Amino acid sequence: MPAVMGILNLTPDSFSDGGRFIAPERALAQARRMIAEGADIIDIGAESTRPYGAEPVSVAEELNRLRPVLGEIVSLGVPVSIDSMKAAVVAWALDTGAVVANDVWGLQGDMEMAGLMAKRHLPVVVMHNRERVDADIDIMRDIADFFARSLEIAERAGVSRGNIALDPGIGFGKTPEQSMTVLARLAEFRAFGLPLLVGASRKRFISSVVPSEPAQRLGGSIAAHLLAARGGARIIRTHDVAETVQALRVTAAIEDRR
Repeated sequence: MPAVMGILNLTPDSFSDGGRFIAPERALAQARRMIAEGADIIDIGAESTRPYGAEPVSVAEELNRLRPVLGEIVSLGVPVSIDSMKAAVVAWALDTGAVVANDVWGLQGDMEMAGLMAKRHLPVVVMHNRERVDADIDIMRDIADFFARSLEIAERAGVSRGNIALDPGIGFGKTPEQSMTVLARLAEFRAFGLPLLVGASRKRFISSVVPSEPAQRLGGSIAAHLLAARGGARIIRTHDVAETVQALRVTAAIEDRR
């Protein structure tokens, strides 16, 4: 069964839960709740990376949001991932006890990221992203080429290949149709020989099938994540930990009886 990564957004403008957990006491309570529900990793982000309308955040502001809570969440005893595209923020978070970097620009945004992760000898999630959506491209080829570039950057910097996971970036720089193609053909990325992470939670492609607001997309999220697990995803990133853990465990229990 895949590991489950619980999403904790310390932001006012994330697409699904912006503002809900920006207060430190609420963030800590949500982390405790997700751990009790079965989260294997807590992924903390202090800057919205939603594809449309997110406000850029300075390093100082990102750290201001993280400082009151990160150490306390680390002390809960579950591995913590820092969701940031800035090497300076990641460095601080790792110093504070985070053990994974989740980079939505796959080592191709902040060019200091790869060197940082090489020095720290800690895992990094390399996510595919694009500056703009292009419905006419071969999205599978685009992702594969992006991953190849990221892995070349990682190798040059000295990042251990065993410390890299790949995320195809559902909803990032993709049409809804492209996101669904990626989920349908996820197994093709197993050719890289690296763990795959998938975060389809509450994403817009679900609404393209069944019109819905983010909070109404639990069923679609679970369907996508179960298919991702079947396609080889080793980590599932989700807002809805309890429901996702239940779905994965029941699926695994049924499949064990084949």
